[in-house]
Amino acid sequence: MSLYGMMRTGSSGMNAQASRLSTVADNIANAGTTGYKAASTEFSSLLLPSVSGNYNSGAVETDIRYGISNQGALQYTSSATDLAINGNGFFVVEDPSGVPYMTRAGSFVPNGDGELVNAGGYKLLGYPYTSDEPTPVVNGYAGLEPVKITSDGLVATPSSFGQFFSNLDASAEVVDPALLPADGSDETTEYTHKTSIKAFDTLGNEVLYDVYFSKTDENMWQMAIFNAAGRDETTGSFPYATDSLVVDPIDIEFDPVTGKLTDASEALATVVLPAAADGGLVPNMVELSLDFTELTQLSYDFTVRASVNGNAPSEVEQIQVAEDGIVYAQYENGDLVPMYRLAMATVQSPDELRVISGNVYAQSNDSGIVILGFPNSNGMGSIVSGALENSTVDIAEELTRMIESQRTYTANSKVFQTGSDLMDVLVNLKR
Repeated sequence: MSLYGMMRTGSSGMNAQASRLSTVADNIANAGTTGYKAASTEFSSLLLPSVSGNYNSGAVETDIRYGISNQGALQYTSSATDLAINGNGFFVVEDPSGVPYMTRAGSFVPNGDGELVNAGGYKLLGYPYTSDEPTPVVNGYAGLEPVKITSDGLVATPSSFGQFFSNLDASAEVVDPALLPADGSDETTEYTHKTSIKAFDTLGNEVLYDVYFSKTDENMWQMAIFNAAGRDETTGSFPYATDSLVVDPIDIEFDPVTGKLTDASEALATVVLPAAADGGLVPNMVELSLDFTELTQLSYDFTVRASVNGNAPSEVEQIQVAEDGIVYAQYENGDLVPMYRLAMATVQSPDELRVISGNVYAQSNDSGIVILGFPNSNGMGSIVSGALENSTVDIAEELTRMIESQRTYTANSKVFQTGSDLMDVLVNLKR
């Protein structure tokens, strides 16, 4: 073994422990950083070829690793925009230049434009809600935009689509709906079930529709929809004013075995309420499509559940984020309107992601490709609103590593010093 080789080995050991101490320093400094993943220094030996009777000392190599896949403990807060991920996956964010990254740091607050920004200055991204539910682009960031939770002034959205879920009592008696009068006459009409649904016109006014179901025969029903503005003030029902019948009565049939609509009736169960003409009962109403395809006829009480889009004039009061990543705007009138659905990203090897300042990660050659999806689906974790993920740093463990590295560094320095002393002896032999 050459003396120079021994000194180089000691120097390598000191450099390796210096790297380890650097990761310990970073970890301790970021012990309170939201979503921070502790770094560690791993060692591997570097051996040099040796000949018989002569050993060549090698060195030590270091590899810095981050435990990105480790879950940190959740700490609950009072802010609805503080978000944490319980399980796998990353938030998708972008920097001021629009470059997308991944992060677990969910301490988001709205900026001056209402966009959610975390402590690193990165904007949270999601898929905007339109008339249809958003769908993720599996292998790319297309379609994502910054989540903006404030509105400019009052917002009124007219209703254009609604879904109706109801069970009609199969044991109900057959009735005769006659002509379902809507001409102001005194004729009364029998019906089996009645309910009402609320919609909004272009000015944000509430518009009520009365929905009647009349059992006309075994497994046969008739459905009719009236504008509630034409109700008789005394009875609160029939007779209705002229032009109150929004659509002509529809005859529907149920399968006697399954209790679901037959194929022919299912084709009739999506009802389009036309936009009202000027001077009508609802002159500002847009075309409204109501989906009744989920109707059933079972021997059970009449139950009903309906959802119709649109909202009255109101400002956004606060937001709510569900476990599945849907961001709802809660208006002053109490309405909840879905605005975005948060995207969630993952890779095949999270620990191999490239770490970037600001507690964000980018794809690397060893991490695998980025796959996008939604929370609570395809192995992705769920969103926890009002919580933050703590750093995975264990202070006690880091201090132990610090002492261990200090002692090892000192031992390597002794090896270097011994080699230097032996070199002095060798040089002085000539004297």
